[in-house]
Amino acid sequence: MNLRRDVDTTVLLLAVALTCIGVVMVYSSSSIMAAQRFNDGFYFLKRQLLYTLIGIGLMAGATYFNYQNWRKLAVLTLLGSIVLLALVLVPGFGVRVGGALRWLRLPGFNLQPAELVKLGLVLYLAHSLTRKKEKVRSLTKGYLPYMIVLGVLLGLLLKQPDLGSAMIIAGVAMAMLIVAGARWSYIAATLLAALPALYMLVMQVDYRRRRILAFLDPWEDPFDTGFQIIQSLVAFGKGGVTGQGLGIGEQKLFYLPEAHTDFIFSVIGEELGLIGVLVVAALFLVLVLCGIRIALQCQEPFGRNLAFGLSLLLGLEAFVNLAVCMGLLPTKGLALPFISYGGTSLVVSLLAVGILLNISTSLEAKR
Repeated sequence: MNLRRDVDTTVLLLAVALTCIGVVMVYSSSSIMAAQRFNDGFYFLKRQLLYTLIGIGLMAGATYFNYQNWRKLAVLTLLGSIVLLALVLVPGFGVRVGGALRWLRLPGFNLQPAELVKLGLVLYLAHSLTRKKEKVRSLTKGYLPYMIVLGVLLGLLLKQPDLGSAMIIAGVAMAMLIVAGARWSYIAATLLAALPALYMLVMQVDYRRRRILAFLDPWEDPFDTGFQIIQSLVAFGKGGVTGQGLGIGEQKLFYLPEAHTDFIFSVIGEELGLIGVLVVAALFLVLVLCGIRIALQCQEPFGRNLAFGLSLLLGLEAFVNLAVCMGLLPTKGLALPFISYGGTSLVVSLLAVGILLNISTSLEAKR
């Protein structure tokens, strides 16, 4: 296979560009904090570069790995990720950060199973929906079993708690079911039934209720619940059109919480301005559109379902993160794919792109 000729070079270049932006912005947003905490301003940069090398290696491997082989691994991948997700809740295995149990401590790094579950669910749904075909329109043989699987995943995620990842997984799953032909009446009934549960999960839990209230009016409590979103908006305001300059931003200096992870887009807004914000948003938009184009052009059902699911996963995560940073959605602890600091998120995102690239080679081979 001639890699240069066969793969979708646009998708490859977009993923590389976003990853490079991420490496630069992780260093810019974390160097001062790293120097204070670890006496090494390059602490986070060195780790992000290592994750990048691992991710690029897996992306390259997935590009050459026939995507059809993922069908054989789909169920195993999902089950394995569920086991890891459950282990997080076992005392002695999970790592608690900021009140949430979302990581497993491994030699040299922490693993976030929720990111693996997202990939595992997309693989499983792409495989199962292809196998069941028209049965997906059946309530008992098609739709209900998927809701049981989804319910298990959501239950484990909410125990951490990780409502953000739970909503991403639910959104991707429902979208894939709709595209596969599930009855709209089932989807509507599920959403209606989920509304009371969602209300209880949000409004009956103090910190989540306060986040909603802070989203509606952050200035009501500017030094506590509204602090994150206010500081994020201040960062965008300071950036203006052209930004204050790379590395010159002030909000990351302990004003903006999680500047190198959840709110790294706000640092981009301050240092690179509206121009940088639009460039990053455009890169994500084009990447998702290219992924959907690959899905639409793929005549093989599994490849089509898989390409659509992966594209939606990357796009939905990016959209939620950007919207949170700009105050358009309540605060969620979600990373920005390719850009935020974090090994599991970056590696899984690059692996997803590698799978998309392999699907694109099958389109070229048929031309």
